[in-house]
Parts: sequence; structure tokens; C-alpha cells
Amino acid sequence: MVAISINLITIVLLIYTVFKDIKKAKKALVRAFIKAVNILPMLLVIIVMIGLIFGFIPPDLIKSYLGSDNNIIQIVLASLFGALTMIPSLVALPLAGSLIEAGASYTPVAAFITTLTMVGFVTLPIELKELGKKVTVLRNVFAFIFAVIIALLIGGLI
Repeated sequence: MVAISINLITIVLLIYTVFKDIKKAKKALVRAFIKAVNILPMLLVIIVMIGLIFGFIPPDLIKSYLGSDNNIIQIVLASLFGALTMIPSLVALPLAGSLIEAGASYTPVAAFITTLTMVGFVTLPIELKELGKKVTVLRNVFAFIFAVIIALLIGGLI
């Protein structure tokens, strides 16, 4: 229902833009098309990654490890996995949606996404060089703690 609403609003606004200024509307549509073509390879990566993950990991296994128990072990494991991986958010968000559809709970999935985007284990060497040891360690520790807190809040709200 949300997707339908967003699409309807977009169509209405596009029609309004065409009537208001057709030159700007054409220019915007050309830009949007170019952006879509540029994003297409990433979308294919998303589809392949989700397919591979669900090809090798059955939904029952996902449900048993990330299911509705919401225990601290699930959250910590999902947080550590998120902190250790380097997946673009554009790929991680559809993956998170697929995990939830496969039976995963919102809390560990939120922990995975928040640590994925907030904690920079893979980028530690660059951060150490540019920010120094103290700032890098503090930033990553606090980011991990806040990511877990955010996941618990999301799990509690949903």
C-alpha cells in the first residue's frame, strides 16, 4: 500500500511538473533515466546477492537464528556480522527486507543494518591514519553501542 501511495504521488507530481514547465520536466526525466541506468548494475548485484543468500541459507535457518526470540545473542551476532561486513546500504536494505520476509525478527536485522552503516571495521586502517587511534576506537565503540540501542528501540517499537 505504501509503494502504491508513493507511486501515485510521484505520478501526480510528474503530471503537475509537465504542465508547469515541460522543458524542466524533460530535463528532470532525462536525469532520472541516466541515474536509473547508473544504478542498474547495483540492482543486479542486489538481486544476485539475495538469490545466493537464500539459495544457500534456507528460511528455516534464518528464522531459527534471527527469529522472534530477540535474545541478546541474536542481536550481538547480527551486530558483529554487520560491523565486520562491507556491503553498500543499497544492497543491505533489500537484503534486510528479505531476511524479515524469511522470518527474521526486526531487532537483529536492525542491529545488522545499523552496525553495517555505523561501525567501520573494514575501514579501520583508513580511520586510524586519518583520525588517530583514540578517535577511531571511541567512534567505533560508541557507534556499536548506539547501533545496538537503536536496534533494541526499533524492536521495541515494532
